[in-house]
Amino acid sequence: MPLVVPAATWLPLAEAHAARADSLTAAHRARKAARERHPIDDFLYDYYGTKPSHLRRWHPGAGLTLGPTSTGPAEQAAWRWYATDDAGAVRFDVQAFGADRGDTVGYVRTLLAATADRPAHIGCFGLHEWAMVYRQDDSRRRHTLPLRLGRDGTDAVVEAHPLRCSHFDAFRFFTPDAVPRNRTQLTRADQVTSEQPGCLHANMDCYKWALKLGPLVHGELLLDCFELATEIRRTDMQASPYDVSPYGLEPVAIETVEGKAEYIRRQRDYAERSNNLRRRLLATCAPIS
Repeated sequence: MPLVVPAATWLPLAEAHAARADSLTAAHRARKAARERHPIDDFLYDYYGTKPSHLRRWHPGAGLTLGPTSTGPAEQAAWRWYATDDAGAVRFDVQAFGADRGDTVGYVRTLLAATADRPAHIGCFGLHEWAMVYRQDDSRRRHTLPLRLGRDGTDAVVEAHPLRCSHFDAFRFFTPDAVPRNRTQLTRADQVTSEQPGCLHANMDCYKWALKLGPLVHGELLLDCFELATEIRRTDMQASPYDVSPYGLEPVAIETVEGKAEYIRRQRDYAERSNNLRRRLLATCAPIS
């Protein structure tokens, strides 16, 4: 039977979650109010299609029932896939969610498990970002940031290194000249068999899968995924061909021996931390058969 948690216990948890979310999104919200853009940090909102309000919502996860407050049922009563009993207690309706999103949960579970079980491939050096601008006219670049090594220097780095991208959602943005240089010609259909925990973009995607799992994922885990994705995004851009110094970031110069060593160090750290998130996300899938 679900555990009924009194309001005196769960309300502080929900309030702490909202405060943490507000802290994490404060800079983004301030920029939006000022109609300003940040090409590095705003990526998580644009690419994953989320808003600060999504992060602020606290889900207790499956197995907990929220006792009524002094003013009535918890606000989750009005949210999709929640049910309220005659006593005003609110719970996440696992069966209803499974009926609507069971296929999605099954795919996410398969992908997360396969990725976590696969050894991390170290040594791609974040060249996916370089491959996205290889031999490309500057007017067609996805970012307006200047190239740190210039056009010729950027192309030379790509030509001096093998491309070993394993993430389809990065590979699909390669320039036409970069595509045949990749060791593997990736497709969406192969994603489950190609994802691996050494990939920075696959690790950022833990946040995407947490969003896909919706109310199955309790608030703390969602924000943990968002925080790691934010950190990885900054490393991804530090190791990119772009000059990120105007945003207070030092480059990880992967064209140098020292830069390669630093990238690999971070890669290993992110592989371990993202697999911890994958294991926690997999545990949330358990109630859905």
